[in-house]
Amino acid sequence: MEHELGLTRLFNDFLAAPANAALNLVGMPSDPRPWGNWLAVEVMCAVLIMLIALMIRGALSADKPGGLQHFFETCYEFIKKSAVDAGVEDPAKYMSYFATIFIFIATMNLIGIIPAFESPTMFAWVPAGLALWTFLYFNVAGFRTNGLGYLKHFAGPIWWMAPLMFPIEIISLFIRPLSLTVRLYGNMFAGEQVTLVFISMTKLIIPVIFMGLHVFVGLVQAYVFTMLTMIYIAGATATSHGHGDEHAHGHDAHAH
Repeated sequence: MEHELGLTRLFNDFLAAPANAALNLVGMPSDPRPWGNWLAVEVMCAVLIMLIALMIRGALSADKPGGLQHFFETCYEFIKKSAVDAGVEDPAKYMSYFATIFIFIATMNLIGIIPAFESPTMFAWVPAGLALWTFLYFNVAGFRTNGLGYLKHFAGPIWWMAPLMFPIEIISLFIRPLSLTVRLYGNMFAGEQVTLVFISMTKLIIPVIFMGLHVFVGLVQAYVFTMLTMIYIAGATATSHGHGDEHAHGHDAHAH
């Protein structure tokens, strides 16, 4: 059994009933301690982000923007530019999702630096949930943009090769959630373990270096996940089949 964090203990002591109600809704049995570390910290990160968003919204100013407003405006412009570079035809339509997924993953990746918490993304359930939601999101976006014509994206550019290309493209499509999950989970789990090993073996200086590396890896992995989401959106919503599909596949192969 995993070590129960202080935050998780509070959740299990005071919020076990709603967690068990949710478990029962999906046909799972109740548990005396239903909250795992990964779930408690993930919920805390989501609440923290919402509180910060409310603070910024209440203090928005065109004349005298505060430090937080500057920071998030910079993040927004960077993400928007990345979406344009990824080939998204109308990035403004998807910016709320792109920005949310980047900030959420980055927060979960970095929270593990604080000794009282663990990074939720080093537990496979969290990257898997994010990957499945992204999978649903870009496919729905594809159908909303192109209707049933979205299915033509899986037929390939040459009509007589469609019977061969269609099953290959469908398999490639369903591998994407697995790829997103394994990349994020593997990198965060490995980074966490390396940091813990060096903290236990060395004094102050070396752990600080590895914690800096952990921050770098956490930010990079949040960006990679977001960039791949942009690439999938670009391919799914491309109005020109040949250009958009080839663009998405080229970026996807490069990211791998």
